[in-house]
Amino acid sequence: MARIPYLDLDTVPGVLGERLRQRPPLNLFRLLPHAPGVATGFLALGQAVLRDSSLPPPLRELLILRVGALSGAGYEVHQHRKLARTAGVSDSAVETVLTVDSRAEAWRAVGLGDAECAALAFTDASVADVKASDSLYAALAAHFGPAQQIEILVTVGFYMLVSRLLENLEVDLEDVDVQNLELRHA
Repeated sequence: MARIPYLDLDTVPGVLGERLRQRPPLNLFRLLPHAPGVATGFLALGQAVLRDSSLPPPLRELLILRVGALSGAGYEVHQHRKLARTAGVSDSAVETVLTVDSRAEAWRAVGLGDAECAALAFTDASVADVKASDSLYAALAAHFGPAQQIEILVTVGFYMLVSRLLENLEVDLEDVDVQNLELRHA
């Protein structure tokens, strides 16, 4: 059970309530209205990451899964494992990226290319060390322009936030099939 009570979304007033009622019935959305100002920004950033980014959906989902695994966020991993498969990521790539001690050799063995490996290595460093080394940044920049570099950083940072919210609030898994939900409901 979550550490703070879930709210009935039908009781959330105004634009925030309308926006939340248009989204899938995820438990995280039932906690966010406790902090309405933060909830509004959180939802906007989530939409930007999931819908307005130029990152290919398979790469985005690999990054999210990696952050979830490195953060020990079971809920995040559970939900995005399904979304990754929907985005076209192979089962073997999903499971390999979820293996916390996996590295580029293992990632290449399941068909990930140099760009994906550079982004995943960069993600590892960003989660563990905050700032990636010059060599990891150069490897990332060799495959992604400035806009996508920022999108990768924002995706990693946002899902670090999501993972920490989910774990610290002890958000329960709900019985919702996210695989069939549209990603615009970030």
